[in-house]
Amino acid sequence: MKSHLNSNYVKTVVSSNCCLIKSQNKKEQDFAKDVAYGLTRKNKFIPSKYFYDKTGSELFDQICSLPEYYLTRKEIEILSSIKQELSKYLVENYAVVELGSGSAIKTRHLFEMLSKNQEKIEYYPIDISSIVKESSQRLQNEFDNLQITGIVDQYESGLDLVKDIDENKIIAFFGSSIGNFDQQSMLDFLSKIRNGMKPGDLFLLGMDLVKNKEILEAAYNDSKGTTQDFNLNLLQRINSELGGDFDVSKFEHIASYNSKEKRVEMHLRSKIKQQIFISEIGLSVNLEEDDRIRTEYSHKYTLSQIKKIAKRTGFNITKIWRDKQNYFALVLFSISKTA
Repeated sequence: MKSHLNSNYVKTVVSSNCCLIKSQNKKEQDFAKDVAYGLTRKNKFIPSKYFYDKTGSELFDQICSLPEYYLTRKEIEILSSIKQELSKYLVENYAVVELGSGSAIKTRHLFEMLSKNQEKIEYYPIDISSIVKESSQRLQNEFDNLQITGIVDQYESGLDLVKDIDENKIIAFFGSSIGNFDQQSMLDFLSKIRNGMKPGDLFLLGMDLVKNKEILEAAYNDSKGTTQDFNLNLLQRINSELGGDFDVSKFEHIASYNSKEKRVEMHLRSKIKQQIFISEIGLSVNLEEDDRIRTEYSHKYTLSQIKKIAKRTGFNITKIWRDKQNYFALVLFSISKTA
């Protein structure tokens, strides 16, 4: 890791085995700028990365345990079943870099594997949410061999900080979050990860697979309404952080599968004609009845797509693991020694 941090970062020592590196970039300014841009387009949208304030992160943790939301369950099923096989690729000392760590439920499986061969594990969780501090402290109580450097920042900037660490590293990006990127942004982001790796490094990526439309739509329209609350919380966040006056009762959560584009599309539908004012950015937003604000794309993949993505971004596919129902895949990528 870079030994000298620039002035954009502040380092805080939490304990003898844990520190936090926090970006000093004004996230409120980014949020305001992105909201202003998205809500003034013809096809209105709010970037899905803003789901994850404290309330949003807590709601997403609840979503992960819902019966309809198979993704977390299937990914953990795969991780549990491949421990012995994955361990064969982790014979040397590996640092763990996790993107969007959240509560780090799945990463525990990696720590259990690595702990069999390593006395100490360097762990670098990268997350824009401050939950990274809470989860890091919990992990220390479970694994006394962890040396944690939490990075509170955007993925791209955080990756720049860890690309030069001395040890081999395994980068983990769980949960099929890669599906939230549009096609070009996904290719650019994977290429960035690839360019920050050296021979011996590994990249473990969760990817949700194309499947029955009813199963996909149920996962994003749960019977408890937690995903609805998660989606509407974006408007609450604009109200609390940017001085918006959204009445969330006047919006409906919509999630449907677009089979042509192979993605679940989440929107907030305006139930009535209304005007919203966001004071911090001086923006009035006029909505007609049935107007929609897009909040998320969640792309699904076929195995042939995964292979094409690897080729286009300079990765080798070392292994693809799937659950018994072929709902979900964990893909282990590497790079060539001659690359």
